[in-house]
Amino acid sequence: MSKLKRTSMRTPSLHQRKPPSNMTSSTSDKVIYQKRLVKDIQTSDGVSSAGVLQREWDFRVPDEDTFRDDLRGASGIGKRKKRKRRIGPTLSHQVRALIGQGNQAYVDNDLQEAMRTMQEVIRIEPLLAQCYEDKNEPQKALQLRIVAAHLRHDAEEWERLARQSKDLGYHQQALYCYSKLYSLDPTNVDALWDRAALAKEANDLRTARHSLLAILKHFPHDTTVLTELRPILIELSDFALCASLYEGALEHHQSLYPLGHALDPFLSKESTSPVEFGLMEILVLADLYNTVNQYDRAIQTVRRGWRWIQGRAAQKFWDVCEDDREYDLPPEEGGIPVQRYGDVQPGYYPLDINARHRLAISRIKMSDLGEGKMHATIVLSQDVLDYAALFVEIADAYFEREMYSDARPIYETLGAESATSSLYVLLQVATCRRMQGDLRQASEVYKQVIEADQSNNDAKMKLAELYEIMDEPRKALELVYQGIVQPEDSNVDRTTPQPTASLFDEKSQTRQKGKAANKQGRLSLAELKALEEEREKEVVTGYKRVEDLWPRILGDHPDDQAEREWILEAEKLIDMFRETRNLFLTTKNYDFRGMFPKRRSQRRTDGADEDWMASRLELNERDKHVRRGRDDGLNPERVDTFRGVSFDNWLRVFMQYAFTLTKRGDHTPAEEVLRHILMSNAYRSKEMQATIRLAIITCAISVGNYPIAVEQCRKLINTYQFNNEPFRILMSSLSGGLRATDSFISSTLQKHLFRELRLSDAAIRTPEVLKWNSSSRRYNLSSTKTGEDDDGTKGGDALDEEVDDIGDADPSGDKRQPRLPTKNNPMPVTIYGQLCLAAKSYQSATFYLLHAYDYCPEDPMICLCLAISSIGRAMQRQSDNRHHLIVQVGALVPPFPSLNDYRSIRRQAGDHVLPEIEFNFGRAFHQLGLHSLAVTHYEKALQLVESRGDDDVSVAREAAYNLSLIYVTTGAVLLADALYRRWLSV
Repeated sequence: MSKLKRTSMRTPSLHQRKPPSNMTSSTSDKVIYQKRLVKDIQTSDGVSSAGVLQREWDFRVPDEDTFRDDLRGASGIGKRKKRKRRIGPTLSHQVRALIGQGNQAYVDNDLQEAMRTMQEVIRIEPLLAQCYEDKNEPQKALQLRIVAAHLRHDAEEWERLARQSKDLGYHQQALYCYSKLYSLDPTNVDALWDRAALAKEANDLRTARHSLLAILKHFPHDTTVLTELRPILIELSDFALCASLYEGALEHHQSLYPLGHALDPFLSKESTSPVEFGLMEILVLADLYNTVNQYDRAIQTVRRGWRWIQGRAAQKFWDVCEDDREYDLPPEEGGIPVQRYGDVQPGYYPLDINARHRLAISRIKMSDLGEGKMHATIVLSQDVLDYAALFVEIADAYFEREMYSDARPIYETLGAESATSSLYVLLQVATCRRMQGDLRQASEVYKQVIEADQSNNDAKMKLAELYEIMDEPRKALELVYQGIVQPEDSNVDRTTPQPTASLFDEKSQTRQKGKAANKQGRLSLAELKALEEEREKEVVTGYKRVEDLWPRILGDHPDDQAEREWILEAEKLIDMFRETRNLFLTTKNYDFRGMFPKRRSQRRTDGADEDWMASRLELNERDKHVRRGRDDGLNPERVDTFRGVSFDNWLRVFMQYAFTLTKRGDHTPAEEVLRHILMSNAYRSKEMQATIRLAIITCAISVGNYPIAVEQCRKLINTYQFNNEPFRILMSSLSGGLRATDSFISSTLQKHLFRELRLSDAAIRTPEVLKWNSSSRRYNLSSTKTGEDDDGTKGGDALDEEVDDIGDADPSGDKRQPRLPTKNNPMPVTIYGQLCLAAKSYQSATFYLLHAYDYCPEDPMICLCLAISSIGRAMQRQSDNRHHLIVQVGALVPPFPSLNDYRSIRRQAGDHVLPEIEFNFGRAFHQLGLHSLAVTHYEKALQLVESRGDDDVSVAREAAYNLSLIYVTTGAVLLADALYRRWLSV
């Protein structure tokens, strides 16, 4: 536009214009000169109008070189330059008038009118493109013609521009031109075909798909278009659409020839049909149905389609038969005799070997093994060199059904021929041998694969797994080290993209040759789904293998090799689970909704957003309780399976793996796995969390790691508030031993139990001081009553409560508050008193146990613990009246519970508890130093156990050990030796 303006620009008078300091013209001088002209027009006295401006612009500006030549001639200084020919087209009067109107609109700051006028100039006379063509710059000329074509709306112009762009190698620009052509002329099938071919060449499959589908609208069911469209839809994983198109084409051709190709009377013998729906299309449709797991439809397609091709379309009675007796092989041709039931006899009609192969695949995959093996046998009787692809697919079908004994000989047949053997076939042979337990032969096959391809890390890793199963770790480690070293990728495109004259990024599509290539280097959604399907198949296969191996590692004589293989397979499954980000979200408030959850509808705009929010708030206010109850239930979008395995089965594998590792002495990785899955969104429910914590407690008890057991028991106590079962689990986990006792009397557990004791007591006495904490899902004491707490425990207990509540928030989202107790609970008071007993704080123990006795006076354990606390306090130096305490134990002080009360209450359980009672009495007298009485009760306990003949001799062994101590102390060594040999020897 600057050139056009300069050609018609008027020059102001000489006294208004300073002579240039440099006689050579420059672009900056011209721009300044142009701005001065606009300013003069704006400040003119006359009224600004298009006519005036048009006259101003019609006056041509003298050429500056001519002006300078005149000055040189007048002054006689310098040489006169030769006159150069001006480059540029001569504009018509109409165009110059429009340019004047556009400039006037720009001066008047009417930008919309200026843009409209200039667009009209471009539309009327795009001569600038012709100028570039004259200068031999077709790329720039093409760009300008494309800009001008947007204003013309001429279909022929767009078609011409598309061909020019294609000739210049600008494929993306050509596709754009074809799209504009299609929008102007949707009936131009030739342009659609050219667009599809170009898009396919540029690897723009979606554009090619759109173009071919548009052609199908004009030529429905055309097999030529379907043949071109099929690989594109398969590449895009759109199998459903491809199958529907082929099914519609089959129905269309069957409607044209209802009796079939051979017998249709309407077929003219003189004219031949162009391209018909034949055997190849039927096989394609069957393959598509097999791909989408619609095996019944694949079988119907083959049977009905081949019958239609043979001209037997009217014989629909064959559809009643569920088997394939219609195409049984005659016995004289080597057919296998198969017993058929029903009135319909076998048809023995010939069937193409490729069609029979599709029937075999469908029957095997749908578990109809009788018919499938019959068809497979016929196919496998052919020459392997001619039908190698069919052999591989049948073997793969057997392999997917885990029929390794049937798949193995087919793979071995393929591997025996050099023309049909491949690394894939050899790897499948090795896998079949491994699944059948033939590990040595499988390792030999893997060695052959590695010798043929040293870069095959997959084979190295599988061979390393076999060595590990066969207990050859050195060989396995060597292979693993070889697999770690990866060669540098030489396929990376490091070329720098060159600038082009195209209006589009031509390199972006040509670089995308692989499936996984796109602009961001990420996989598309379809590719991610395909990868997820492959992983799901791996998980299902691995889980079945784990289930098959698990019974072999149980029992008294486990199989060590099977156990090692089970651990390897379980590790693969567990690693796949733990590496999935969707199972471990940053927030625990959402359940697992699958690998590809449906996105919620996008937010509404304008007034709809406000209406939606108002409706939602009104619904929340009206149905608050209903919504709260619904939130407490299961999420309707929740998914209970992951990659074909339910979460219950996943948890079973986790626990079995942890127990197996713990049994083998690897407790640390077992605990790590269990702790990790505690964070998974798949196990948010309280029941699942409790199950996993119990598994951690079990592993910890097995290796004697009691602090871990105490930690998890505390978590259970926090989760199930005012419930006695977690306390029972705690006491069962710390049943005996010095290390268990040390964990029981730890300060953290002591403070935790004391806090639970206060909460339980406050729930009965002053429930108004309890406050519900929505984050931890627990009741806590409010800060208003802290002044009533014991000064010695207030500060430390508050600190411990803060630390203990970290991470105790219930991930299940259960908003229901537990019911407050209505009567005193003796369980926490008794356990706290027993903790004081173990810590030898007998006075405090007596205080809390007396409270427990008030709550439940008929409990024998409380009576026994009170007796023990009195004896222990009597044996301490700080006791001021130890005889009074001992008298209390002997029941001489009636209000105080005694050993006699314990005996009378405990005997109500039956005679099987009598040895326990005698042992406790003997232990009390033993503590007091009354050895004669202690010996009497110990011996009576031993007599009761021996007379009963029960296998439970734990009480007898304790009594024998304590009695032997008395015998050794008193010098009765022979009696002690007899006790050792009878009760304390294995």
